[in-house]
Amino acid sequence: MQTNFLYRAMVFLIAIFLTVSCSKKSNTQGALVPANASFVFHFNGEAIMKKLPWEEVKSSELFKQIYSDSSMTDVMKTALNNPENTGIDVKKDIIFFVVKDTVGGYAALEGSVKDASRFQQFCAGALKNAKESEKEGIHFLVKDKFTYSWNKERFIILIDAPEMKQMNQVGQINDSTQIPVPAVVYRDGTLAAVALFNLKSDNSLTNDDHFSELMGSKGDLHFWINGQSISESAIANSPVSPLAMLNLNKLAEGSVTAGTADFENGKIVAEVKSYSSKVLSDLWKKYSSTNLQTDMIRKIPSKNIAAVFALNFKPEGIKEFLKIAGMDGFANMGASRVGFTLDEFIKANGGDILFAVSDIKRDSMHMPDANVLFVTSIGDKTAFSKLVAAGKQMGPSMTGIGVPGFFYNSDDRYFALGNKQESVDLYAAGASNNSFDFTSKISGGAMGGYVNFQYILSSLKNDASKDSIENAITNASLNMWDNMFINGGEFKNGAFQQHVEVNLLDKTTNSLKQLNRYFGIVGGLEKKRNASRKATLPISNKDVTADSLKMH
Repeated sequence: MQTNFLYRAMVFLIAIFLTVSCSKKSNTQGALVPANASFVFHFNGEAIMKKLPWEEVKSSELFKQIYSDSSMTDVMKTALNNPENTGIDVKKDIIFFVVKDTVGGYAALEGSVKDASRFQQFCAGALKNAKESEKEGIHFLVKDKFTYSWNKERFIILIDAPEMKQMNQVGQINDSTQIPVPAVVYRDGTLAAVALFNLKSDNSLTNDDHFSELMGSKGDLHFWINGQSISESAIANSPVSPLAMLNLNKLAEGSVTAGTADFENGKIVAEVKSYSSKVLSDLWKKYSSTNLQTDMIRKIPSKNIAAVFALNFKPEGIKEFLKIAGMDGFANMGASRVGFTLDEFIKANGGDILFAVSDIKRDSMHMPDANVLFVTSIGDKTAFSKLVAAGKQMGPSMTGIGVPGFFYNSDDRYFALGNKQESVDLYAAGASNNSFDFTSKISGGAMGGYVNFQYILSSLKNDASKDSIENAITNASLNMWDNMFINGGEFKNGAFQQHVEVNLLDKTTNSLKQLNRYFGIVGGLEKKRNASRKATLPISNKDVTADSLKMH
């Protein structure tokens, strides 16, 4: 009896364990998306509608201009009055994804149907004169590249994009090889939609652990970028590209970027994780970076900072990466031609990089001007001297190191390159020890960044008499954007982690409402500017310009 009880208890515990394990690996959103999707965007309908009620969308200036357009159909006006008139359940998940394949590619929008008859009326009005059909309980409307499909619970709007195949051919034509432009092949939208409705779990993202973790993370918006799928598509469609000669499949295997975005009060916050193949993950672990050097930032000889990006890395990892990629031979060959070796290049680098932009202004010609500074730490001084000498030989004998308009200088620790001789010299002399408020917010990890939108916008603002609409847009931007912070770069739980925070000037209102108001203002101003430009053109050019504006 006791043995039988223990056996049953064990079976029960195993069943619970398997159920929990499976629930962790599966996700309802992933069941709707092909595993080879290059880009996926998931919108939390309930959270977004709560943060931005439709009545507030309707109050924006751009919405009012669009709604008052005489060419607006009754169907679209009904949908704009209330999105629920479309029959779509706007409070449930909306998923948009892009797939690239050997035919080209396609984009799809998926969501839940709340009222099938309303959705059918909406589709018929939006896609007039479309071919109508039904298959396996799924309704279809097809016209040109568009396929609208739905059943009682779900809809899929599919847009064919055969041009994606031609995009892969960019850069492949050179003097010795002429690649014919591939014939455009259009896919059967009905068959593609049926395949999506009947997507098997093995061919979807439902069992992808990383995607499941992403969908389980709090966020108004989730995004997914499949680097492996993008790379495989590029290589498959580029048989003679130099990229095909490299070990890109090994590098791209398991390459995924997953992130969330939250529209909080006064800011937009994004958490990003970048996964890679096992071979690269092992490399990142071995050469994991440490904290960036904040003293590099303090040495910037200006307090008028527009943007700063800093990075710390272990140079030894570069050589290992080149070996894995199959590029170490090319790298050694290229280095030897200018008088140094790959090993000397590694020894020369100290593992710290800084890029800074400061002192923005308009010059006498009213063109933007700024102080640009690039700094790298020095490892072995002898090896670094060889790199500098090689840099001089690579270009014509000009100011600086062979690059017109650029200057350089160095001390025992840092090499500085910039477009202002005075700034470069001051940095090398260590004349500054500035304290910046943003330093603490971007440090603590292997990488960090800061952008001061307020300073950039105010520095580049035009004279009010030059362009009233341009200044109105600038003023709207000044009343909207504050700054941005980026930090992270640690390799943790199998992924590189990054935190991005975009701060707005209004700290009390959620950022989604502010974005709606801002784009409403800017969009309305742009429409006025386009109308003004059209009115000032010669009559013969007005029709052409109107068509071009519609295209864009």
